Amino acid sequence: MTVRALIDAHHHLWDLNRLDYPWLQGQGEPGFFLGNYHALRRNYLPKDFRCDTSGVRLLASVHCEAEHARDNPVAETRWLTEQQARTGLPSVLVGWAPLLAPDAEQILEEHRQSPLLRGIRYKPLTARTSGDCEHVRGQPGSLQDPAWHPALALLERQGLSWDLRVPWWHLEDAAAVLERHPELVVILNHTGLPWDRSETGLARWRRGMRALARLPHVAVKVSEFGLPEPGWDVAQNRRLVRDTLEIFGHQRCLFASNFPVANLRIGYAELVAHFEDFLAEDAPDQRELFFWQTAKRVYRIPVAPPAS
Repeated sequence: MTVRALIDAHHHLWDLNRLDYPWLQGQGEPGFFLGNYHALRRNYLPKDFRCDTSGVRLLASVHCEAEHARDNPVAETRWLTEQQARTGLPSVLVGWAPLLAPDAEQILEEHRQSPLLRGIRYKPLTARTSGDCEHVRGQPGSLQDPAWHPALALLERQGLSWDLRVPWWHLEDAAAVLERHPELVVILNHTGLPWDRSETGLARWRRGMRALARLPHVAVKVSEFGLPEPGWDVAQNRRLVRDTLEIFGHQRCLFASNFPVANLRIGYAELVAHFEDFLAEDAPDQRELFFWQTAKRVYRIPVAPPAS
């Protein structure tokens, strides 16, 4: 059997002995979207990620910030840069910076001391449920906050991308903001988090995804379909993947695992096998785009094509 070559466009690493992650230490985070996550509250180092990905040909990986303590925003980037020098992982990284803060530019400059930095993930203020959107609309930090425009312009000037992480009920709001920043590379996280799998919920998710897909500078990480219940539903997730590919096209879709978080619901080899099956009807060049070529382009990863 041929072993799939891929770039994982979204994973995490952490060392709880060296760095502070409030959601993984102390009281943790109530209301976590996958329910009980006690299994994550341990170190997850490059050797652990290599073990999980041992069944694939991992060409490269993109580390996305993992909610490190916000009072020390560059510490995680420095640690990851050390890890890459020692272990080869991650290949590149997406850091965290308070983009709406007065010292955002200074913090970005500190991040940029790492040659691995490609972008920033800073989450907008979002509603906890689709029914609470009006309570958030227009608040500081929400997608209606005019401060987003100079912040995103700053990212563009710095040559950095924005990892956008919002649930499905804010996708159209995000599209309205991003229309004004056509030169900024934006990567939507976790397929827009389609948590409502009812027909009405999925219709609204598709509407939001189409609004973002109309903007050619937006790509999407096809990842994290886990739910507290029923867990990882193959039939539902096949539909979500096929809808996303139809809306964005393979040239703007990136394979991403969200490990180790996704491991609460599915193993790495099983995850890749399901994606192979979901894309079995597509042409070989489309599968290559999805599994590694789009990530290489979007995140500017210096990696050679896999040997045939």
